[in-house]
Amino acid sequence: MFKTQKQGDTMKKKEPADHISTLLGTGTTIEGTLAFKDTIRLDGAVSGKIVSEKGMLIVGERAVVQAEIRVGTAIIKGTVNGHVHASERIEVNAPAKITGDIQAPVVSIESGVQFNGNCSMTKPEPLTAKPPAEAKQKPDAGSA
Repeated sequence: MFKTQKQGDTMKKKEPADHISTLLGTGTTIEGTLAFKDTIRLDGAVSGKIVSEKGMLIVGERAVVQAEIRVGTAIIKGTVNGHVHASERIEVNAPAKITGDIQAPVVSIESGVQFNGNCSMTKPEPLTAKPPAEAKQKPDAGSA
């Protein structure tokens, strides 16, 4: 009987962490471009680029990220050096440290966070941005 109640309570308190599809653990380092779908939690170190059109990125308290980030949703609790762009929202929770600009339609910054950068509450450009129209129509002068 108690077991069922605990399971019921757990079901009510679903958090994004319950749906993590990939985990980069403490002591792991990635350099380059990290592309993913669904939800990823980083507790290690990443440098380069992190991209996901609609995915959720969770930066754990021990994580150190030096990258340009373009995701659907970003939840940051660790250290990020670089710009963060999210098409849906950015949540920054203590003890996070961010050095760089953040951009999302919805931004939440908790008390106790260290943030050094600019905040723009607009929707960022999509990952698959089309080239400017003039670039497509301009004939190549050297091909004649």
